[in-house]
Amino acid sequence: MVQTIVKCGQQLNLKIKRLGINGEGIAYYRRLAIFVPGALPGEEIQAKVVGVEPKYAEAHLENILKKSPDRITAPCPFYDRCGGCQLQHLSYPAQLVFKKDLLLQALTKFKPKGWQDYPLLPTIGMADPWRYRNKAQFQLRYDPVTKKAAAGLYERDSHRLVAIDNCPVQLPDTQEAVNTVLQLLNKYSLPIYDEKKNSGIIKTIVVRTGKQTGELQIVLVTATAKLPQKNALLREITERLPKVVSIMQNVQSKKTSLVMGDETLLLWGKEAIREEILGMSFDLSARAFFQLNPAQTQVLYQEAAKALDLQKDETLVDAYCGVGTIGLSMAAKAKEVRGMDIIPAAITDARKNAARMGLNNTRYETGTAEELLPQWLSQGFRPDAIVVDPPRTGLDQKLRQALKRYPAKKLVYISCNVSTLARDLTQLAEIYDVAYLQSVDMFPQTARCEVVVKLTLKK
Repeated sequence: MVQTIVKCGQQLNLKIKRLGINGEGIAYYRRLAIFVPGALPGEEIQAKVVGVEPKYAEAHLENILKKSPDRITAPCPFYDRCGGCQLQHLSYPAQLVFKKDLLLQALTKFKPKGWQDYPLLPTIGMADPWRYRNKAQFQLRYDPVTKKAAAGLYERDSHRLVAIDNCPVQLPDTQEAVNTVLQLLNKYSLPIYDEKKNSGIIKTIVVRTGKQTGELQIVLVTATAKLPQKNALLREITERLPKVVSIMQNVQSKKTSLVMGDETLLLWGKEAIREEILGMSFDLSARAFFQLNPAQTQVLYQEAAKALDLQKDETLVDAYCGVGTIGLSMAAKAKEVRGMDIIPAAITDARKNAARMGLNNTRYETGTAEELLPQWLSQGFRPDAIVVDPPRTGLDQKLRQALKRYPAKKLVYISCNVSTLARDLTQLAEIYDVAYLQSVDMFPQTARCEVVVKLTLKK
């Protein structure tokens, strides 16, 4: 039994072998995997066991006996408590190596056909891996000690809030907007939501900025449609934050991990902000998906376009299209582009974006890729190329089946989760050759990475 190997509270001397998918150090004690957050490969450490499971144990880093040459001092004062970043203690060049190794770990686990021969290209990083996030999503709680509301992020695997007033991976405009709105919530003593008591109103402050345009959107997520002191709040926000062009309220009345609900109300200004990528402009409504790192988004889309290598007579399907950014960035090179998304507001944005840019060879519909793609295929539409950019859960089983039944000659898979990517490749590799996998570091200081995979139909 595992319990006879290690016990909670037990002190261990360990040597860290590698990093796991969440950026934690992994050591082995009598063949039992021990996960130690904060430890780095090559380090010899002292750790205390804090959790035991049948196949692994978790430990707390107590002391570093031999330090890794890649270890640095994390610049963020909240890093040890906040669950937002996992790798600030690892030098940036080593982070890029790790994110390539993440791919290898996932492929080794799922073993899609021919995986040992897949070319894994070096991770494309940033010249400056700080202050890159264009969206802040800070939870709120009332602090009975200070008698004020606080805004921040949750500790890892908890609902304990870490109050944050200066996040080093946020663009400065988003952090300034969060801080200003928080000051006003306290000024007007607005009721902050208490999840334990299911009381109060305001749950979350969401801020998004268009890095190229400078436009700011503020969304107040509330438990009810009621918003006390609304007019005074709007007046002061617009006076103190002149870059704000949109203030929205999203009503999330359910007890759920989903931050936003289905109802979004325009309080002031316009419903969307504008961002520019690769010389094109896109309108972004409150719930529309858009990549969090504008600088690396351009790199990601350029890599996707290079992998697809579209020709003028070829048609493209942009699955999980959001506001249409990927497909629209390639529409000028294609005969036709079709896209789908489950959020109606995102499809509305995609259609408006296409019309504004004069891209008449596009078609966007609301629905899931696993429903619409088979429907289009049954109607006789045969895309030459498909680009998929699914959520972290990966491709739906029905979509994987449709891709196998009606394969396009070119497929590019953009993934934000190497585990679900490797799982999906076990099916896709049956009919596609994997030309290469290109990692793009969209999220410096975290254990997450985007990957562009080029697949071509087997001959």
